[in-house]
Amino acid sequence: MTNVTGDRNGDGRSTAVTESSPPSDPPIRVYADGIYDLFHFGHARSLEQAKKSFPNTYLLVGCCNDDTTHKYKGKTVMNDQERYESLRHCKWVDEVIPDAPWVINQEFLDKHRIAYVAHDALPYADASGAGKDVYEFVKKVGRFKETKRTEGISTSDIIMRIVKDYNQYVMRNLDRGYSREDLGVSFVKEKRLRVNMRLKKLQEKVKEQQEKVGEKIQTVKMVRNEWVENADRWVAGFLEMFEEGCHKMGTAIRDRIQEKLMRQESKELLEKGQNGQREDTEEQFYEEYFEHDIVDSCEDNEDDEEEYYDEIEEQCSSASKALKSN
Repeated sequence: MTNVTGDRNGDGRSTAVTESSPPSDPPIRVYADGIYDLFHFGHARSLEQAKKSFPNTYLLVGCCNDDTTHKYKGKTVMNDQERYESLRHCKWVDEVIPDAPWVINQEFLDKHRIAYVAHDALPYADASGAGKDVYEFVKKVGRFKETKRTEGISTSDIIMRIVKDYNQYVMRNLDRGYSREDLGVSFVKEKRLRVNMRLKKLQEKVKEQQEKVGEKIQTVKMVRNEWVENADRWVAGFLEMFEEGCHKMGTAIRDRIQEKLMRQESKELLEKGQNGQREDTEEQFYEEYFEHDIVDSCEDNEDDEEEYYDEIEEQCSSASKALKSN
């Protein structure tokens, strides 16, 4: 509800002042409880859900003290005062209730005027023996508001991580100035851890050097591959230029040879033209000479053959006459 009041300033004009009145509905008081050891964002998210259960919520958070927690759940990393202080610095929390009871009853609800109790719906075992679920009572009376757990994060998970890497955390604190007595570590274990850590650091350095050498080798390979590619490109370019030069040179040589041959043929043709008449006379001489000589020799041979055959006929006739006379 908004109230508007009027007032006049020095020049006679009125000014309006707006005032916001408090909400008419009282905030709903929601209660959430827990151990909240090693307070983490999973805790904060559950408290955020409780705070946003209603448009106008007053969130009370109860936290058990060390005696109750160690009795029913076990040893904590943080003491109760540290856990209370962690909750006071969460922005969703309106009020922290120290020394909260392990099991909620009607008396506690009435004392703090609690309308609802917020927690995840999974049954939370009652180690005190009062029941199977510490929230059994509020669930029965219909005053339970369910919240969702944040997967992947819990106090137990954080402690497990520390236990898993215990030696590393011991060495970390030894390197930061804690004594082995502070950490509850024996003399032999301390020496063994230090030797192991030195060996591990040496291995890391060796691995780092190997990686550096590998990077250099890779760089050399890349440079070599680039050089080979450039060399191949240069050789290919040289061969192409060489081939082109050889082709040009061969063409020039062929042209010169053809030119020289053409000149020589032209010269021979000119010489033949000058000696043409003399060559014709010589051809006529050889023709007349061979023609007459062959004809005469043939005629002489024919005469000789006739005389030879005549003599043979005479001899044959004489022989036949001689045979008849006998």
